[in-house]
Amino acid sequence: MKLIQLGAQHAEPYRHIRLEALQKNPEAFGSSYEEEKDRTVEDFKHRIQAENVYTIGAFKEETLVGIVTLVREPKRKMNHRASIFAMYVTEEHRCKGTGRKLMEEAINIAKSHSGIEQIYLSVVTSNSAAKRLYASLGFEIYGQEKHALKIGHTYFDEEHMVLFL
Repeated sequence: MKLIQLGAQHAEPYRHIRLEALQKNPEAFGSSYEEEKDRTVEDFKHRIQAENVYTIGAFKEETLVGIVTLVREPKRKMNHRASIFAMYVTEEHRCKGTGRKLMEEAINIAKSHSGIEQIYLSVVTSNSAAKRLYASLGFEIYGQEKHALKIGHTYFDEEHMVLFL
């Protein structure tokens, strides 16, 4: 397993895994497959290269099998904060430490940037595996949002978590 920060050259595999994530686990993301399926590789290239955005990919040989994005708040009064978004590991690479390695790398990137003091994330309350992973890394629940997401007629609650560095 090799972890690297994704760059422009990874836009196509990133687009592929992102769309897979939105199809297979729609309850885990604020975006939907329908909203992102028509975005071009160029759109994903811009997303990967945006300022204060660090997207890490886990590769098994040449195949991208997991992703996570760390975003640092750009505003001066919030610059001590970062957030985790778009965490996903393909089904065949789950329960093998891939998610933990991705999260540890995101945390290490945050620690390497002067001034980041805390990392936030949200997780759907029914995703017990992700919640266990985040808690094992030191994230703590600080709130719950009822009906945070709605897919069709089904609501999903989210827990908000924070890690103080």
